[in-house]
Amino acid sequence: MEKYSGINQYIDEIIGIFKENSNKDNIKQMEKYMKNNFQFLGIKAPQRRKISRVFLRKDNRPRYDQIEIVVKKLWELPEREYQYFACDLLEKYNKDFSREIINLFEYMIIYKSWWDTVDIISKKLVGEYFKQFPKERDEYIKKWIKSNNIWLQRTTILFQLGYKDRTDIELLFNIIEILKDKDEFFIQKAIGWALREYSKTNPKIVKEFIENTKLSPLSEREGMKIVNKIV
Repeated sequence: MEKYSGINQYIDEIIGIFKENSNKDNIKQMEKYMKNNFQFLGIKAPQRRKISRVFLRKDNRPRYDQIEIVVKKLWELPEREYQYFACDLLEKYNKDFSREIINLFEYMIIYKSWWDTVDIISKKLVGEYFKQFPKERDEYIKKWIKSNNIWLQRTTILFQLGYKDRTDIELLFNIIEILKDKDEFFIQKAIGWALREYSKTNPKIVKEFIENTKLSPLSEREGMKIVNKIV
């Protein structure tokens, strides 16, 4: 495949190959799994990754300065597979992130929000961005917590999921303290998930935090899943 002459051709090619691989037998099941919040083409993840591979190659991808336009065009399409592809595409640029790209990530979190894309953006995009631009971190964390948008708030809890021993545990605990009383499933679940993930690195400190913090039953149960097996 030759490199695309423009981003419209690139997007048209993606739309074409995705539609060719649409599977009506999977649509109802996939839409139901996402609570009927989105339309689907019925392309399951393994097949989507297979047909996406050629579009993600370095010699086929758009230029970095075109990526925001491409992502937003994909975000506007009704079928959810296009948003998954946009996340996969952005991940390929994670060594090229500019300071301003955080605004695109914020857009992706706010629009067409659900856990399936937000969790990818949090860990693979925002998490990588804050490693590269640590001075931006506190400003956006503070802004997102105050936003009262549950998906931005969930991102503040989850962006360190892949950090392991590089986790800023004081920051994580502070964020949890601020959000722990929010009556929202996706926040409480994220708190438990973040604690459970970090307990793989330091189970003792997670156990102490949970024992000394009044968490929701859901957060506590999720956070202690691994701790209960090893401490």
